[in-house]
Amino acid sequence: MIEAKIKFVQCISGAGLHRMAYKEWGDPDNPDVLVCVHGVTRVADDFDNLARALAGSYRVVCPDIAGRGRSDWLRDPRLYQIPQYISDMVTLLARVLANGERQSVAWLGTSMGGLIGMGLASLPNSPVSRLILNDIGPTMDPAALQRIGDYIAQDVRFPSFEAGAKFIRDVSLSFGEHTEAEWLKLARDVLRETPDGQWIRHYDMGLAFAFRSATAQSVQADEALLWAAYDAIKCPTLLVRGLDSDLLSRATAEAMTGRGPKAQLVEVPEVGHAPTFTHADQIAIVKQFLLDN
Repeated sequence: MIEAKIKFVQCISGAGLHRMAYKEWGDPDNPDVLVCVHGVTRVADDFDNLARALAGSYRVVCPDIAGRGRSDWLRDPRLYQIPQYISDMVTLLARVLANGERQSVAWLGTSMGGLIGMGLASLPNSPVSRLILNDIGPTMDPAALQRIGDYIAQDVRFPSFEAGAKFIRDVSLSFGEHTEAEWLKLARDVLRETPDGQWIRHYDMGLAFAFRSATAQSVQADEALLWAAYDAIKCPTLLVRGLDSDLLSRATAEAMTGRGPKAQLVEVPEVGHAPTFTHADQIAIVKQFLLDN
């Protein structure tokens, strides 16, 4: 079975240095690079099945964004924002592309990872040559954002892995149907045991700061900035939407097909927020966009 290498890169913020972990799949000399970035409380391991399926064609790089997984937590929770994440991705890409002649990458971002990709792809001279946005757009449903914010802020602890896994499954039902083994992996990737034998979701609770500090005015301003970023994107773009998504409305998705990069839209039935790209049919969507064009 193809396995990944765990690597680290040192990044900088206004609060100092921090290490960011990433999983690398495939030939390290392959100039064709695919970067896969997870959602707000998830981790690089979410893309294991997808990475294995594409490692023969791409060098697949899957980071743990700061505050999650194997990466360091930031000293200042106010820095858990898209601009800092974009800065970290620029540092990662400088490492990843250092030995390659082609300074371009394909990008797949789920939810928060898609926002980071939008921001990076919108910049002049961006290395992003193909962009896949997984159930995210410039306009997001306020109630869904509140739901996600409330989930992040819950400092819940579980007496056993089984109890924690049930919680992860219950709050992730919008991912759609998965096997028991797949649900256990989704839980195992984000749960950690504490020294006193409890189980926790392994991320910095400071991630909730951005949600707690948001106001109606700041949300409106952020939406305007995101649309401006989206409209500035020049590369081919694919928008994948869970048909039952409560975060990305169909109206927003349709608007994204008519402006900016005029994204191709594919909707995944019986899935909300967000498709996991665990199953062959969803992986095939990515393969077709990346390899058949």
